[in-house]
Amino acid sequence: MQAGKASPGKGVPSVTLRAKVPSGGEGILTEEALDFLGGLHTLFEARRQELLHSRGTFRTTVAAGLVPKFPDETKKVRESEWTVPAPPADLLDRRVEITGPTDRKMIIDALNSGARVYMADFEDAHAPTWEGTVLGQANLVEAVRRRITFKAPGGRDYRLNERIATLMVRPRGWHLLERHLEVDGFPISGSLFDFGLFFFHNAHELVGRGTGPYFYLPKIEHYLEARLWNDVFVESEKALTLPHGTIRATVLIETLPAAFQLDEILWELKEHSVGLNCGRWDYLFSVIKQFQDRGDVRFPDRDQLTMSTPFMTAYTHRLIRVCHRRGAHAMGGMAAQIPIKENPEKSAEAIAKVVADKEREVRAGHDGTWVAHPGLVPVALEVFDREMPTPHQMNRPLPVETIGPRELLPIPSGTVTPGGVQRNARVALRYLESWLRGIGCVPIDHLMEDAATAEIARSELWHWVRHGSRLPDGAPVTKALVSGYLRSEQAELLRERNHHDPGRAIERARALLEEVVSAPELEGFITSKAYPQLEATP
Repeated sequence: MQAGKASPGKGVPSVTLRAKVPSGGEGILTEEALDFLGGLHTLFEARRQELLHSRGTFRTTVAAGLVPKFPDETKKVRESEWTVPAPPADLLDRRVEITGPTDRKMIIDALNSGARVYMADFEDAHAPTWEGTVLGQANLVEAVRRRITFKAPGGRDYRLNERIATLMVRPRGWHLLERHLEVDGFPISGSLFDFGLFFFHNAHELVGRGTGPYFYLPKIEHYLEARLWNDVFVESEKALTLPHGTIRATVLIETLPAAFQLDEILWELKEHSVGLNCGRWDYLFSVIKQFQDRGDVRFPDRDQLTMSTPFMTAYTHRLIRVCHRRGAHAMGGMAAQIPIKENPEKSAEAIAKVVADKEREVRAGHDGTWVAHPGLVPVALEVFDREMPTPHQMNRPLPVETIGPRELLPIPSGTVTPGGVQRNARVALRYLESWLRGIGCVPIDHLMEDAATAEIARSELWHWVRHGSRLPDGAPVTKALVSGYLRSEQAELLRERNHHDPGRAIERARALLEEVVSAPELEGFITSKAYPQLEATP
């Protein structure tokens, strides 16, 4: 295993593990790797804290009924002509990317799926148990070296094909912690833990194999947060004596404030930048979060907030135009549908929705798209192969379109229905219950739900209760109504489990959701709130 040569930090930080090293993770949490993580923490933790504390300005502007603006101080960045470096050869064509957690079978299936890229996820599709997180890193070490295998309970052997997808990794967002590792008495950032371990153990190996350490960066709200990532990259490359620009990163634009700073985010990552992605489900969650103080804005049922909603169309079109002006990939969003083997008719309906969604994306100008299930890779590939004969669409002329702050702000229309309330309660409860048991990616009603979709569900419930949204018959959405649906879903889930509730996860999820839905303030992230309960004993 190729290790780094030095810690990027100054001095010798005190690094303390607060949990046993999981069996199989001994080669990951080495003294040298922990020193590297400690150095990152020492250099960057204070800035991370400052940036997190400065979040909220956008929400304050919206709450006052004002229209947020593009930043005045970065006008020159937006108006001047510049481009990011050309993508490396194995990221030139990204027409279909698959995402998923880092268990061994998923890694093999995803790398073998025929997708151009596999994004190994330590964020929305991952419940960050200590064992799952460390073994996920160990699995990626094996995958990078092409020696990962898996034997299914039925005896089937899984191994990598000769041709596999390019690997990218998504660490946790800046707001999350890894409580099992402390540096000088404080938990390390989940972002630095996930990024640091993967980079430290695999960067030289990847470069030696003709690829590189490639990342997806989530939940950014300001260009200064992108600058922080860039500085992390610069120091990490120096520590491992790798050339500047070895790391390449795509930023998920999944917050409303970030949509106002697209040029700036690409600019801040400079030689490390390789594109932006429409993280549309988290983006919807962020819109609700930024408008949480506004009772005059009423969000309809989740299934009415489609990509054809004007503010969502404006968001995607602006991202495409900015990316292509700057020579960067403009990646499309996730298809949450999954094939339904037991019902061919419903499966055909689901696939038709995927085809329509991918046709919309490629015709709008996206250079690639996401799927969550290997069975959808051929479906998405057929659309992009048919509509995009070139590796990307950066040189394709697009219609002139002015997309300013007003176009990015939501004016949702639609209704809140009993079915919408029930559906949100169902998704939120079932996802959170699974997450508390260490499962971060869950099929519910033939859709692959992750933390992003669960966040939409529970934040809509909060907004409806907090601002007294009314159903078509005039009845308000109340705490009691939501509680009733949560308890009904709890009872159904218990029946499905033969009244077994391992670790009391169902009960804990229901109680937690009732608490956050009725709270006076919208909880920032349900995963942060639930993290202390993860892996809790019965």
